[in-house]
This record gives sequence, structure tokens and C-alpha cells, in this order.
Amino acid sequence: MKKILCFGDSNTYGYNPHNGERYERNSRWTGILQNFCSEKYEITEAGCNNRTAFSDNMDGDIFTGYKILPKYLENYYNLIILALGINDLQKFYNPTLTDFEKGIDKIVFMIKNKLPSGSIIILSPSHINENILTSNFRFMFDKNSINKSKQITPIYKKIAEKYGCKFLDLNTVANTSKIDGLHYEKNEHKKIAQSIIKLI
Repeated sequence: MKKILCFGDSNTYGYNPHNGERYERNSRWTGILQNFCSEKYEITEAGCNNRTAFSDNMDGDIFTGYKILPKYLENYYNLIILALGINDLQKFYNPTLTDFEKGIDKIVFMIKNKLPSGSIIILSPSHINENILTSNFRFMFDKNSINKSKQITPIYKKIAEKYGCKFLDLNTVANTSKIDGLHYEKNEHKKIAQSIIKLI
């Protein structure tokens, strides 16, 4: 059976914007994806709340994508689905778009170097919406974060083309919740899984 690693942040983990808990397995996109392809693929769910891609997260290595990823890559995967980057837009990190491109490139290069025969699907996150400014995450994200979230899709696409990865712009698939402007409702998770299975 082939193996897929879903490596990402809270939207890969399945954060529920209604209560801050985790969606049950059949409601988060990684679990739905497993149901879609259970006969051919084994899914490893590696999402983590507040995980950054390239910024050194103050909460430690588990929350810092490029630091924890090598531990996952000690195992072989036929496919890695990369869903990271939105937390790097927190106002504490405030990367330039050039910094952002270098950071995402670093992650993809790491995967290609470690698993040269593995495939990669890069997901560009849905834009942060204005509701985040009145949510529980208003102390972490600001208007600058929102604006940058609308400028990073071309960066993901450019890197996908550079490394020969498949690419999915989640803005064409799912919208972030009106509750917190950052996470997905259940139905959006289903749409994401349906779009990914087509790429697989």
C-alpha cells in the first residue's frame, strides 16, 4: 500500500472554529481523504495547531515546520501533501514576500532532497478574511497578515513549477470561516479532500 504524508498546520490538524476543538476524523480533510482512497493509500495525518513553515516558532520544534519535518521524512512516503505557510504571516514574524518565497522553497527542497522519488502536492492556503480582526486570533494576525495572504499564491505556484510538484490553490476550492477568518468549516474540508483526490 502506498503512503501519503499530510504535513501542515491547524487546518490539516482539523481545528474547529466553533469551539477550538478538533474535528472528528471523518470531518477533517485528511480523514475524508483516507476514506476516499483507503484501498490504495495509507494516510499519515501530521497537522499541528500554530505550526509555521520556516519561521522559528517560539513554541518549539514541533511547531516549526522545517525543524520537525526531517523526523517525518525518516520514513518513506510516495506522496507528501504540503499545507503550510499561513502562520508565518503572523505579525510577530512579519516576513517579506522574498523571505516567504525562500522559506517555502527551503521546505520543498528538503523534501525533494530526502525523498527524490516521492511526489509532492503543494497547497496554497485560502486567504485570511477580515473577521480574524475580531476573533480570538486578533492578537496574532493583523491587516498586514490579511494583505500578504492575498499575495502568496503566486509564490506557491512558482515553487511548484520549479520542483515539478502538483499545485492546488485552495482559494478556488474553500473559504475560511466567518467565525475566525482563518479556519475551515466542515463542508470546506470536504471540498478540499474532493479536490485533492482528483490530483492523486
